[in-house]
Amino acid sequence: MTELAVDLERARAGDDSAFTRLVEPLRRELHAHCYRMLGSAHDADDALQEALLRAWRGLARFEGRASLRSWLYTVTTRTCLDAVERRGKRALPMDLGPSSEHVVAGDAPRTDVAWLGPYPTGPDARAEQREAVELAFVAALQHLPGNQRAALVLFEVLGFSAAEIASMMGTSAASVNSALQRARRVVPAREPAPPDARVRTLASDYARALERGDADALVALLTEDVTWSMPPMPHWYRGIDAAMSFARRYPLASCGSWRHRIVSANGLPAVASYLRSSPGGAFESWSINVLRPRDGRIAEITSFVGREHFAVFGLPDALG
Repeated sequence: MTELAVDLERARAGDDSAFTRLVEPLRRELHAHCYRMLGSAHDADDALQEALLRAWRGLARFEGRASLRSWLYTVTTRTCLDAVERRGKRALPMDLGPSSEHVVAGDAPRTDVAWLGPYPTGPDARAEQREAVELAFVAALQHLPGNQRAALVLFEVLGFSAAEIASMMGTSAASVNSALQRARRVVPAREPAPPDARVRTLASDYARALERGDADALVALLTEDVTWSMPPMPHWYRGIDAAMSFARRYPLASCGSWRHRIVSANGLPAVASYLRSSPGGAFESWSINVLRPRDGRIAEITSFVGREHFAVFGLPDALG
């Protein structure tokens, strides 16, 4: 009997440590699956915890006709579909309205919107893993009904067949193929992950420009059609003039002093920003800025404002 089979028997008999050994190698990919489905690392935490509890309670019903991995994806997908039905979709500022041509003074957070959140991707992640949580891809998934969202992720990202997905979702292969056709009209193809060394340099240059308050250096990093959004703030900017109108008014001038940590989020370079608003004070967590590069420049900045995002990346609340 294999070690896996032994742990399976022990888990069925109530050994929770054996169950932990069974699921631990799959935990990270199951968590990423929950994030794609739900658009929030915090929701993914809750969904995965609920899914594993359901799996633990239902392990006696696992007959071994499919792999343990397939069965856990079935349980996790159904848990996520229940969450989608309860919570609806998550949004970015672009989903709420058109861009602003000039800086909006006193932009206030929208607390009535469920916002998309960032997702950490370590430097050791393979390119295909980074592409599978790319921000534009996950944002587009949020526009799909739950069944189409699940079918597309299970087929395009995870490589399950239409027949396997039908079994997971309790439907027919024809229904799955129909859902895939409709989903592909909405969700763009995933973009190849950019080379690590080049984009990390871009992130470092962005951080230095903000720390120095150097508008010229920041302009040189941006594409002409750059977009800049700051959820939970509802307004966003398109084009270098509008983006720099915002930058000169706020992060480069009136906010205070900045310090940064370079991280990776959603398969893209990212900068964790810490703000010191008064002289001598600590640098406090402010935003996770996800940068989408194109041709050596920054084509999109999504600044996820909020202290709650930092714990997801294992970052401290403040820097001395």
